[in-house]
Amino acid sequence: MNLLLDHTYRSMLLGTVIIGFTAGALGTFAYLRKQSLLADVVSHSAIGGTMLAFMVASWLGFDGRASWVLIIGASVVSLVALALIEWLPQVSVTKVDAAMAIMLALFFGGGMVLHRVILGSNFANKGGLVDYLFGSASHLTSADIASAAIVAVITFTVAVACFKELTLGCFDAEYATTIGYSPKVLSVVLNTVVVLSVVIGVKAVGLVLMIALAVAPPIAARQWTRRVGPMVALSGVFGALGAALGAWISVSVGRVPTGPVIVLVLTAIAVISLLFAPRRSLLLVALSRRRQRLALSGGQP
Repeated sequence: MNLLLDHTYRSMLLGTVIIGFTAGALGTFAYLRKQSLLADVVSHSAIGGTMLAFMVASWLGFDGRASWVLIIGASVVSLVALALIEWLPQVSVTKVDAAMAIMLALFFGGGMVLHRVILGSNFANKGGLVDYLFGSASHLTSADIASAAIVAVITFTVAVACFKELTLGCFDAEYATTIGYSPKVLSVVLNTVVVLSVVIGVKAVGLVLMIALAVAPPIAARQWTRRVGPMVALSGVFGALGAALGAWISVSVGRVPTGPVIVLVLTAIAVISLLFAPRRSLLLVALSRRRQRLALSGGQP
């Protein structure tokens, strides 16, 4: 309870919970499309976007470290990367997984090059940019939290308004096309939702670790429900819970980075769900198969 009296902890808790809930809930759509790796591509591509946004904003006289600047830069570059992933297999023999690997390496490598350029130049306020790679939740400001909250509200508004279309695009894009929905529009909306849910963690958790917040909660939620709506909600709850527990543990232990602890907590939630969730429990499946083998063998182990 004493921790809640600390302004830094309250800011870290609020910011990570917003990010965890948003990434967990909206990462469900990437999971249902069987394209969870897209979150990894987005997180690594966003590194190039944040560095480029910092440079452009600084040249134009704005604060290159402002959250809205970095979120816009990360979102635009990530959407470009996803567009190239869809375009490359259409014009060559490159498979989708290979295109993902190419874009991930290209944009991540480009971002690291830009980071070195920034460090070697005379940009103002360039210190601490490495925090956007691995996260620094304890340095969240009110502006950072407000930016994350605004992006989260906008993203959820789009997701709720287009819920039926997003769900249809995840399960049967061909049928969606036959009843009049444009596959390109559906793809853009789906990609935008996934991108925005990932890039809001640019400062708190770090772009490298954001894939865990977009993948682990949907994996856990899928074990407990068979319906999309409850899965999205439960995934968001798991994301928020993992963020809250991770923030508390990192502060209680002391000198432990918050982002990696959140990832470990979410991994634990996913493993527990895989092992103990009713109907889909791996333990129950293993016991059932063992009983079947015993029945077929006449009770002999």
